[in-house]
Amino acid sequence: MPACPALFIGASASHQGKTTVTAAIARHHARRGLKVRAFKTGPDFLDPMILERACGAPVYSLHLSMVGLDACRALLSEAAREADLILIEGVMGLFDGTPSGADLAAAFGVPVLAVIGAHGMAQTFGAIAFGLAHYREDLVFHGVFANRVASARHAQMLSEAIPQGLRYCGHLSNADDIALPGRHLGLTQAQEVAGLDARLDRAADAIALTTLAELPPPVHFEESTLAAPPRLLDGLHIAMARDAAFSFIYPANVDLLKALGAQVSTFSPLENEPVPKDAHALYLPGGYPELHAAALAANAQTSASIKEHAAQGKPIVAECGGLLYLLDTLTDIEGTRHAMLGILPGNAAMQRRLARLAMQRIDTSHGAMTGHTFHYSTLVTPMQPVLTASHATTGAAGEALYRQGNITATYMHAYWPSNPIAAAALFRGEPL
Repeated sequence: MPACPALFIGASASHQGKTTVTAAIARHHARRGLKVRAFKTGPDFLDPMILERACGAPVYSLHLSMVGLDACRALLSEAAREADLILIEGVMGLFDGTPSGADLAAAFGVPVLAVIGAHGMAQTFGAIAFGLAHYREDLVFHGVFANRVASARHAQMLSEAIPQGLRYCGHLSNADDIALPGRHLGLTQAQEVAGLDARLDRAADAIALTTLAELPPPVHFEESTLAAPPRLLDGLHIAMARDAAFSFIYPANVDLLKALGAQVSTFSPLENEPVPKDAHALYLPGGYPELHAAALAANAQTSASIKEHAAQGKPIVAECGGLLYLLDTLTDIEGTRHAMLGILPGNAAMQRRLARLAMQRIDTSHGAMTGHTFHYSTLVTPMQPVLTASHATTGAAGEALYRQGNITATYMHAYWPSNPIAAAALFRGEPL
C-alpha cells in the first residue's frame, strides 16, 4: 500500500484563495527538490494551469462522480508511488456540491487544510474554523490557514481566535504581488499572468514561514491500477487546437487518446497554423475564442485548412469554445460581431452573466459519459440535437449534442476516460 504525505486544501467558500495557497505550498516544496503531484477537485481547466506551473507536473482532476471512485483511487495510487507530496485543491466550499470536496477527502483519508479569506474579519475567523473542523466527524482535519491578512496584528488576532484543539497553520498577506488575477471563467490562464513565477516564489517564501513548510503526515493509499483501454484508434492521427484561445483540455483526455492508439499533435489557430494534412480527425477544445475572435476571423490559413478537413468528411470534435469557432458568427461582450468558420449554422453571443454551470452526463449507445458545462455565451441555431445531456445529480435537461456529417459539437466538456469506447467513436466519426 503506497504511502505519501498528502493534504486536501479546502475552503469556507469560493474565492478564498485555495489555488494561491495550494500553488504556494507546491512551489515551496518543489524548490526544496521534492517531487510534488497536485490534483484539482472537479471540473476545472484554469486552476490546474497554475498548479502545474507551481509543481512542474501535469495536474489531473479528481471527482467522485465525473472521474469515478476507482479512477480517483488509481490516480492517487500512482502519484503516491512516485511523489514526495500530494496536494489536492478543493472546489467551492469544503462541503459544497454532490459529491463535495469533503466527500473526496473522506473517501481517501486525506487530511484537510481549510483556507479562509480573512479580509474583513477577526475573531469570527475562529468560529468559521471551528465549524469547518467539526461539521463532519469522518474528516481528518489538519488545520486552518488564513489568506489575505492585512497586517502582523491582524494575523495575531486570527491566531488567537482559534479554539483550543485546532491547529493554526499560518497566513498569506493580502499583498497584490501574491494574489492571482482572474476573469469571467475563473483565474487568468497561467501563460497570460505577468510574472507568474515571481508571484509563486513570493508566495512560497511566505509559506516557508508557516507550519506548512514541513511535510504533513503520510497517507496510505490503496494499491490500484486501471485496465488499459482497447486500441480502437490505432493508426489515427488526431490534430488538437492548442493555444490561448483553445486551452481547456483535460490531460487525462489526451492520455486516453494515446492509450487508444492515436497519434496526437497540436496546432495553433491563433498563430494561423493549418491543420496537418495527414490528420484523420480534429479536436477543437474549449477556451477563450471570444477574447481572440478578431484574430481567429482574420487567420485565413487555419480557416481554410479546417474547412478542407470538414469538406473531406473527416471527423471533428468540438467542445464549447470549439463549437463557437465552427459557427457563422460570434458576438463579443462589447457587441462586435465576428465572422467565424461558418461550418455549422448558428450565431453565438457573449453575455455578462453566466449562461450555465453544471455537472453533466450524456447517455450514449456505449453507455454514459460524464463531464461538465460552464459558459457565458448563448447560441441560436437551426440545428437539432441528436442527444441531450442531463444534469449529473438532478436529471434536469442539460447541453445539446449536435451532429452534422462527421462533426460532433456541444457545449459539454466531456471527461473521455469515463467512457473510452464512446470517446473512440467520436474520433472515428461514428454515431454515439
